[in-house]
This record gives sequence, C-alpha cells and structure tokens, in this order.
Amino acid sequence: MFKKELTGSPKQKLKSSIQRHIRNSILETYPLLTPHIEEILPKKSHLEQIKLPDRVSLYVIDGRPLFFQHDKEDVLLPHLRLVHRFPQCFPAIRIDRGAIRFVLSGATLMAPGLTSAGGRLPIPVEREQRKPDPAAAAAGEEEEGPVVPNEGPDEEGHWSRELEKGEPVVVMAEGKEEAAAVGVLVMGTKETKEKGKGPVMEEAHFLGDGLWNLSVE
Repeated sequence: MFKKELTGSPKQKLKSSIQRHIRNSILETYPLLTPHIEEILPKKSHLEQIKLPDRVSLYVIDGRPLFFQHDKEDVLLPHLRLVHRFPQCFPAIRIDRGAIRFVLSGATLMAPGLTSAGGRLPIPVEREQRKPDPAAAAAGEEEEGPVVPNEGPDEEGHWSRELEKGEPVVVMAEGKEEAAAVGVLVMGTKETKEKGKGPVMEEAHFLGDGLWNLSVE
C-alpha cells in the first residue's frame, strides 16, 4: 500500500468524541494494549489525523505515529513504530529468512514462508485467565491491573491462538528482533497450516516503505 514516497495533508486535531471512538476501537481490536493505553493515547492529549493518498488516515499524537486506517469502516492497523514499542501486544506470525526480502519489497505473503522450519504459526494453548475479584472491588481495594486476554507468543514465537481471516497481524522475521510488516490475513492460520500454499496476508505496511519514512513532526 505504501511502496512509494508519501505526502500527507496538514495535521488536523480530532474532536474528543472521535478520539474516544478511536480509543475504544483500539482496545476492542488490541485488548493486550489495555495496560498501556494511557501511555499510548492519554485522555488529555490531542489525537491528530493526517490524510494520505487512497483514502488512508494516519493517527498521530505528540509527533508519534500510532495507527492507520483505510476508510473509516476498516480495521485500525498499528504503525510499526508503535509495534516496536509494544511487540508482545499484537497477534503475530513469523516468516523464514527466505521470505524476508519479498516481504520488505511489499509482496503478498505466501504460506510457504510461514510453514517452513524457520516460520512460526500459532500453536493454540489453554491458559487460565485472571478474573476480577468482586470482594476486592467492593472493599475499594485496587486490583492487580486490568483484565486482558491471556494470550501472546511463546518463547519460540508461536502465538497462543489461531488467527482468523480478516484479523490484523504483525509479521516477525526469523533471526530478527523487531517486526517487519503489518497487514490483514486473507487466510486464517489454521487453514494456512492445512493447505500449505496460497496467499496469507495482504501487506499494508513494511519497514522502509513510504509510511515508515513519512515525517509526522
């Protein structure tokens, strides 16, 4: 989507009602960001919008890019600079070394780059989820923290649940510490493992593309 250099419109401050809507959408789509939302999007800060070509909106705060969106109805996708700050908070898959150059050129991600030995697809696991303590809440005692889904990557990079077609996903790369790309799945991870071929993700944003290089100061 952003293979070429980008020029955006001047930043526009968003109304508080729109900012609340975006904040709620972020938490609904990426619940693991809940403990960090005040750091990412403080209630008293002003969220700004930059309009980009092809009806894309980029949302920034204090000169930091956060999320972008193609049309108002589409899912909010995280800017890679935000992913690099909170890498454990976004559903992820991993490509093998051979697929890296294709992903970083904006090519569609294909199944073989994920099903090989160097790739990583989810391995679903059962995990206990901490529930709020009604007694503590009634007594006015502070809980340990917000309740969020008990999911995430294991030590080898397998996400803890299958990801469905249409879900946003972050692409990690074999041998690299930081995420390489962000996009939306066109094939669920379970189906990807079963078929082992075909397109898996339409790439929206990758390291070094126009969005990565866009100045938002």
